[in-house]
Amino acid sequence: MLPRRKIELMPSLTGIKAISFDADGTLWDFQQVMRHSLGKVMEELEQLDLQAAAALDINKMIAIRNRVAEEMKGKTTNFEEIRFQAFKRTLEEIGRPDEKLAHHLNEVYYRHRFEDTEPYEDVLPTLQTLRERYNLGLLSNGNSYPERCGFEGIFHSVVFSQDHNVEKPDPEIFRIGLRELGCSEAELLHVGDSLENDVEGAHNASIRCAWLNRDHLENNTNITPDYEISSLTELLYMLP
Repeated sequence: MLPRRKIELMPSLTGIKAISFDADGTLWDFQQVMRHSLGKVMEELEQLDLQAAAALDINKMIAIRNRVAEEMKGKTTNFEEIRFQAFKRTLEEIGRPDEKLAHHLNEVYYRHRFEDTEPYEDVLPTLQTLRERYNLGLLSNGNSYPERCGFEGIFHSVVFSQDHNVEKPDPEIFRIGLRELGCSEAELLHVGDSLENDVEGAHNASIRCAWLNRDHLENNTNITPDYEISSLTELLYMLP
């Protein structure tokens, strides 16, 4: 259990019964695990189709995936389907169309995407301490299933946008989180790294939010978080 010392001038949070967390970028470095997983896809492709592998690199695959995601916006929130369609499009664009191979690459990607996810150092100790006193929820626009990423037994509730066809910052996804955690707006604290998706989304649902700013970025928006932290550990000093 982490020590709970008081930090001078740290704002105190009262009336909280549950805490919801964003996933990608908050609990782990999504860009790092995504690039790692795409690297594994490249290794697999080199074994199966050297010509296709020679025509690709990680940045090109990311660019194609982003284009496909933009084209599919409003049609689906299922990230596994979007990723499969991106692999399919990737093979088509380099003149090596192969739907079966696209399915296989998607499986390779997601195996590493989940199994090789490493949380930030402050995450598991903090969550394990908090869950002794609060109901914890995962509220994500992604699809990182806790039980597949080393977080089994941590969260009382898991809400993915793809399961409800609504994404942050839409306040409706926060209201779904409230219902699943069994608390009121005043009793929930949301924690996330995105000013737009997490902070503004929570505020639109009348929920307090702590902006996790690990890299001490300057806030150049008109969005004002209720609290700003650089590590999840700070929550232990803010909560009673």
